[in-house]
Amino acid sequence: MKTGFVGLGAMGTHMARNLHRAGLLAAVWNRTAEKARAMAAELGVKAPETPAELAAGVDAVVICVSADDDVLEIVRALAPGLAAGSLTIDCSTVAADTARKAGELLGKQGVEFLDCPVSGGVEGARDATLAVMAGGSTQAFERALPVLQAMGRTITHFGPIGSGQAAKATNQIMCAGIIEAVSEAMAFARAQGLPMEKLIETLGKGAGSSWYFVHRAPNMARGSYPAGFRVRLHAKDLTICRDMAARFGVALPVVERMLAEYAELISRGYGDEDISATFRLKAELFEPSRGTAPSA
Repeated sequence: MKTGFVGLGAMGTHMARNLHRAGLLAAVWNRTAEKARAMAAELGVKAPETPAELAAGVDAVVICVSADDDVLEIVRALAPGLAAGSLTIDCSTVAADTARKAGELLGKQGVEFLDCPVSGGVEGARDATLAVMAGGSTQAFERALPVLQAMGRTITHFGPIGSGQAAKATNQIMCAGIIEAVSEAMAFARAQGLPMEKLIETLGKGAGSSWYFVHRAPNMARGSYPAGFRVRLHAKDLTICRDMAARFGVALPVVERMLAEYAELISRGYGDEDISATFRLKAELFEPSRGTAPSA
């Protein structure tokens, strides 16, 4: 299946490379054209000038962009080049309603659409070990499997269009609670004067461990937060979760708490750091001045 890829960000670049390794990648497009041209030259694939040109030369298109408006903009830009029977797979994290709208737009011209948000961070994108949560028809899902299997390890079909995004929203709520707990625990541990590297090694094998503890507690120990999953992007995702819950008349305490913490981090200029930067705020709880986090 000749596949085009749209969106060469931190995740998308690795995902596109994995499609190339699987012999599936035919073309790439990125809003910053230079990035697409550089990758195309390196991998020996095409870099069309427009999304429509990319769509016209492939059987399937994978999208990985940042926001709801971006997804709908790309879908509309792809549409003129998409042939009936082709497949569009959106790996962005957006609202379930956005996925359904994109599916409706493409369905009018006989194009199958899957919402397939992913989880696993930059590491999972690099290593092709992402968890993929799919929504769409069973037929479209089965057709998409070779593409999805080139990018991820755990691939699950949850139901009709929008189901993948609902599953991802569930994941994002869990991530919020886990990263908050890890940050709070690590701030507590440091205040106790514990050797942080030994603690991480030991607790990483204990009952309280998690992916975030193993992979992000070292950031907290070092006081360095290179972007794996940016604060501002998780804030965007949690806003989606808040809106979805509000339809049931429900406010989710973990979501509300983390949105407040992320707003504080963004206001201080940390919005492009990894979400493990929540440690900055938790560390301050143990400082007498409550003003400046101690150096790592």
